Amino acid sequence: MTDYINIGKIVATFGIKGELILKHALAKKLVLKNVEAVFIEEIKGSYLPYFLQSSKAKTHEETYLEVDGILTKEQAQKLVQKQVWLLDADFRRLAGNASPISLLGFQLYDNGEIIGIIEEVIEQPHQVLLKITYKGNEALIPLHAETIDKIDRKQKEVHLFLPDGLLEIYG
Repeated sequence: MTDYINIGKIVATFGIKGELILKHALAKKLVLKNVEAVFIEEIKGSYLPYFLQSSKAKTHEETYLEVDGILTKEQAQKLVQKQVWLLDADFRRLAGNASPISLLGFQLYDNGEIIGIIEEVIEQPHQVLLKITYKGNEALIPLHAETIDKIDRKQKEVHLFLPDGLLEIYG
């Protein structure tokens, strides 16, 4: 099975030739160098490849995309608000180690005990939350410098010391 990582969504069109604006969570000016295709989720759970002609960084959160088969603003408009995914290998190559989204798929530990796999990274203005499934329930775990014991990128592990009682509210 192919692994895909959600990096953001199409937020707007640009120009009259079908360019798209991708809002992403990679926390850096992003050019999709050496990426053959992005995958757009037009239907839930169905990732359709769109082959890249070009990409150009707009800001730290947005990138211009030009893809094969989208030649007009009207065609591009149909993709606005659709989620964008990358192959896991492309994502790992592009995500900076300093970016919290690079922790997707890592195992999360509390005091040496595995509590779940990081399914989503939610970046808010003053806080980062890690979404896991804990005892069958969705749990949002805050990521703070004070709670981090270590991050092992080779083993894909995040070790935290969570405040007493935090996990009890989820299970």
